[in-house]
Amino acid sequence: MPRPVLVTGAAGFAGTHLLALLRREGTPVQGWYRPGEPPRGTALAGDDDITWTAIDLRDAAAVDRAIAALQPSAVYHLAGAANQGAAWANTDLTLELNAYVTHVLLAAVARHATDARVLVTTSAVVYAPSDRALAEDSPIAPSTPYGVSKLAQEMVALEAARREQLDVVVVRPFNHIGPGQSPGFFAPEFAHQVARIEAGLDAGPMRVGNLTPRRDLADVRDIVRAYRLVMQHGARGEIYNACRGEAVEIGELLAMLRALVARPIEVVVAPEKLRPVDVPLLLGDHARLSAATGWRPEIPMAQTLADILEEQRRMVRF
Repeated sequence: MPRPVLVTGAAGFAGTHLLALLRREGTPVQGWYRPGEPPRGTALAGDDDITWTAIDLRDAAAVDRAIAALQPSAVYHLAGAANQGAAWANTDLTLELNAYVTHVLLAAVARHATDARVLVTTSAVVYAPSDRALAEDSPIAPSTPYGVSKLAQEMVALEAARREQLDVVVVRPFNHIGPGQSPGFFAPEFAHQVARIEAGLDAGPMRVGNLTPRRDLADVRDIVRAYRLVMQHGARGEIYNACRGEAVEIGELLAMLRALVARPIEVVVAPEKLRPVDVPLLLGDHARLSAATGWRPEIPMAQTLADILEEQRRMVRF
């Protein structure tokens, strides 16, 4: 029987989409999720190719026992703190969920599954602010607590690769959006407000944060496809950007969403929605990823936004 593939953070946004991709290949998958946060989606939760296990990655003994029993052939490490805004209020927890749990997981892999290939997802926010596209060798200087935690996670992963000779690859995803994302993120939050106003459940206006930053926004389904290709073709110990390679202003994205409904929607900038720091531009260069794997973004932004809005329409109706 083939050894299973392990996905940590499997019940999360990107994790759910990655599982959908892996199950189409018929790969036996073990999905780990945080206790108290059960798998989302009945199709995935009931899939015979997916075995679900609640694991607290902060519990080193539990992780060690689970890896020893599972003997995974590959590990996609997607678990961690994902909300950049929340990191300002709880920096300690963000560091723990990003850097410490990565150390715990890789230590267990080094003891019990040394031949497993491990993909660690960090973030583009490790880069220093720049007015141009960021490549993997661009200067590193995170400007937020979340960025610091992701850089620490990355350093833990690369050090484990050097010290323990683990087969680790690192992906720095830029912003990714799509159906299934939590409302605390700007794209689904915008779409939720639009859907409520469209349905007559809210009179408006929409309350939003800073609309001037420009972000490199890819569809999550393209991003997890990049993860899969990196696991198949990426070089050991290498870092890869995963991004669309184009920047769009947040206000322009909101205008695209508003254009999908028939009624006019007023918008106001709300002080409580503003972040302490908002980097004006975050734009990536995926040339290294494309050269190594042949990956290109395929899903147009218009389709991504339509899918997000349709999901939010269903939610406000039921």
